[in-house]
Amino acid sequence: MGRWRSAGAALLRVSAVWAVATATLVVLSLVLPAFRLQSADGDSLTRVGLTAALCAGFFGLLNALVWPWLVRALLLVPALALGSLVFLLNGGLMLLALSAVPGRGQAGAGTAVVVAAATSVASSATGAFLALRDQGATRRRLRRMAGLRFGRPAPAPARRTAGLVFLQLDGIGYHVLREATAGERPLMPTVAGLLARGHRLAPWRTDWSSQTGSSQLGILHGSNADVPAFRWYEKETGEVLVSNRPSSAATLQRRAQSRTGSPGLLAEDGASRGNLFTGGAGQAALVLSVAARRRAGQRSRAGYFAYFSDPAHAARTAGAFLAELVREVCQSTRARLAGVRPRVRRAGLYPLIRAFATVVQRDVVTAAVVGDILNGRGAVYADLVAYDEVAHHSGPRGRDTRQVLARLDRCVALILQAVAHAPRPYHLVLLSDHGQSQGPTFAAAFGRSLEELVRIGCGRPVVGTPRREESGAEARGVARAALHRPEEPAEPPTERRAEPGGATAPVVLASGNLGVVAFPDIPGRAGREAVERRYPALLETLAEHPGIGFVLVDDERHGPVVLGAGGAEHHLASGKVLGADPLLPFGPGAADAVRRTAGFANCPDLVINSACDPATGTVHAFEEQLGCHGGLGGEQSLAFLLAPPALSPPTAEGELVGAEAVHRVLRRWLAEAAAHPEPAAHEARRADRL
Repeated sequence: MGRWRSAGAALLRVSAVWAVATATLVVLSLVLPAFRLQSADGDSLTRVGLTAALCAGFFGLLNALVWPWLVRALLLVPALALGSLVFLLNGGLMLLALSAVPGRGQAGAGTAVVVAAATSVASSATGAFLALRDQGATRRRLRRMAGLRFGRPAPAPARRTAGLVFLQLDGIGYHVLREATAGERPLMPTVAGLLARGHRLAPWRTDWSSQTGSSQLGILHGSNADVPAFRWYEKETGEVLVSNRPSSAATLQRRAQSRTGSPGLLAEDGASRGNLFTGGAGQAALVLSVAARRRAGQRSRAGYFAYFSDPAHAARTAGAFLAELVREVCQSTRARLAGVRPRVRRAGLYPLIRAFATVVQRDVVTAAVVGDILNGRGAVYADLVAYDEVAHHSGPRGRDTRQVLARLDRCVALILQAVAHAPRPYHLVLLSDHGQSQGPTFAAAFGRSLEELVRIGCGRPVVGTPRREESGAEARGVARAALHRPEEPAEPPTERRAEPGGATAPVVLASGNLGVVAFPDIPGRAGREAVERRYPALLETLAEHPGIGFVLVDDERHGPVVLGAGGAEHHLASGKVLGADPLLPFGPGAADAVRRTAGFANCPDLVINSACDPATGTVHAFEEQLGCHGGLGGEQSLAFLLAPPALSPPTAEGELVGAEAVHRVLRRWLAEAAAHPEPAAHEARRADRL
């Protein structure tokens, strides 16, 4: 009886979807002048309806049978170009359906695209609505969303043990998450529900620098040594490494794997989705460190093709993309007219990057994770970058970012829904890679950029417009890879920076409120005495500036030294402090974090951290960012880790410090999951679903 009931429900759903698609075609034929449905014998409503029903049925068959092969044939097309081709191809299928049915359907190419998109969305929405209370239909809907083939059951894992899904909510700080899950009507109700069911929420303190390149490399590969900033200049090669460039990400991953002797956290039956690095996963999609590869199973854009295997996804994503563009224009205009301060520039490509991060990347990565869960993958690590991108321009607690938090919560709910239909139990772990601190930019607050200040300290003229750096947001790198855009040099070659007199201008780079300075013509790491001989006023100019909190430089006698205003010094090797401690406003652990970076083999000649108001956490980004991270100060250094009670606590006592420590915790949880067999209750539920 159960099977007959399921078959009857499936037949009703197919009939309902068919009826809605038919009605959609009839309505469109009435409202679109360029679209007409005519029967062979006339225009009576009954016969037009029959023509529409036949067209809808044939269009549905083409989408089910032909569409997946069309998408598979486009594997060499740039990922975001596929989103546009989807509409054209789907319109072509609609024209084919109109020409194949008995009767006459008339539509131009552009109209066919609109009709096909509307019909696909209406059919998909109807199927999703009817599947809400049908577990089998829900599972099939999730499989379609993830681009999985029909009729192929999810593989049973070799061992009945729990898998782990690590979902990184990029840039959400510990305090922001607590606020978003508090109260009677929390902003993130799904995450609040996890806390109510006993999940543990713990803070962890990031390294210096506090940014995704450093944190995620340490989390996924167990080592983030020699990553002093988001971008920095390496004297040995004369190149600038930038964490969100595919070639730099590949270099950093290769170095970490060589240092640890391990492929990474996800080496055993793992998948990496939307990250900078693979973590050693055999399945990697939308991952920058493998963006240029063509090896099977390692295409960084593979997730896009799985997502667009359902043509309705393209229409919904395009609609949401356009809505996000309009939302950003309206929000930025409102902020400008209201005279909101502080404020940063939100023009240029930013609206497109924001829409990509908050719609396309979010939806595609979520669909890829759902597919991994339904396939029974052992470990999945995915990164959703939407909040981080918006917070850079709107602030960590702006109205815009609150909307993004609510939408991310729905992604968590969808992943939990997939877990309920998975072939094995799963533990869902939520975490972030850093937080965000807010404040007016350095240039807005003090009238000069960091590069201009360095040139003044070096006795150089300030000429021309200061070079505009690309934002450190990860979404830009992902978007460039998705568009197949070639990499551009992050910095002009040093020989082009030569100035009158034969000297080479210092290389000044910004990473949030962290700045680095390198002197290319001083071999090795330039010490304090060498810098003072070459540029006598530079260190004092920087240390005494009200917008700079401290400067790290290597001293030939005392080792690494932190310089502050009023001649203050903190000798990191001995702990000796002269005057007021420059690191005091940056809280506990600041000295340890700076000391660690000072020991890196590629530590820049000078590392500069902006000032921080310890009462408000206000900092000053050296980039054009309202919310920033990368240095010390404020909430940027406090990330979160949220795990189910079935896993052991992150630490027995004390604070969890550093991305490498988080890596060890996640490895321990993977071992715990592998050591415990699948609970009998889950096995029974799985048998019922099958």
